[in-house]
Amino acid sequence: MHSPLPFNARAARILREKLGMAPGHVAYGMRASYGLTHITPDHIAAWERGTAVPTANELTALAGALWCAPRELMGAPRTLREHRLARGLAAEDVARVTGVGLDAYLHMEETGQWTGTKGQSTALGDLLKLPPRDFVSITGQEGELAHLLTEAVSTRWQAHIRAIARLVSLDRRDLQEPLRAMHQEYQTLLAATLSRAGGATASGEAGRQFIDDIVNNFWSRIPER
Repeated sequence: MHSPLPFNARAARILREKLGMAPGHVAYGMRASYGLTHITPDHIAAWERGTAVPTANELTALAGALWCAPRELMGAPRTLREHRLARGLAAEDVARVTGVGLDAYLHMEETGQWTGTKGQSTALGDLLKLPPRDFVSITGQEGELAHLLTEAVSTRWQAHIRAIARLVSLDRRDLQEPLRAMHQEYQTLLAATLSRAGGATASGEAGRQFIDDIVNNFWSRIPER
């Protein structure tokens, strides 16, 4: 069962008011143009109050009635399915463009585990215009990124920049300063730990936390695109 969609209630209300539409007008548009005969003005009001959330089909119809893209009514997409819906794409479209069988693709959405090839992953990222962080997360490569980042801060970061840049689809020049700073910070923590007997110090715990949160630490240093 899918979790509720991220829905921006305030954006829905503002868009409706800009169009000079009452909740009844929006509900009528959804019924007449999209066949959602169950929709009433009470549904629109509940969504705008934040006491209810539209389903995927309802969100698509609501966007159509408000003359906007579905992503304008959504919060930040978190999953493959939510990114697809934000782009107003059918599952069949994504399966066709990426070269994945429809049943296989729907299974990936249901489980939240993308298992496509490298070429299919690239096609997915291009189609959904996935930011680097979302691309890495959705395609299941966070573990590999964590491994590379741990190696980079533990040894010579310069030796790993090419592999990291390739994994996250960013220019190596954009990664130099973040990786250099992460390496310096971790090495400082490590040196503080080793300088104290036993190693069971606050510095040692901070070093472990640094590694445990290394992926989030990395992304926090990368400007959003």
